[in-house]
Amino acid sequence: MIANKITLFLREVKQETAKVTWPTSSYAIKYGMIVIAVSILTAIILGGFDYIFTTFLRNFIL
Repeated sequence: MIANKITLFLREVKQETAKVTWPTSSYAIKYGMIVIAVSILTAIILGGFDYIFTTFLRNFIL
């Protein structure tokens, strides 16, 4: 009973996956690099804010 449901589910997954329009490798690489660059830029900005606030707290408040 459960095995039949699992088999049916996997068959439907295979059918739906075949309908998907997958991106080309150059498209995926291009936008993947953009995501990585934005993530690094965000990390640098947040790290800078953290450094500034930590320095401020150490020198003026604590």
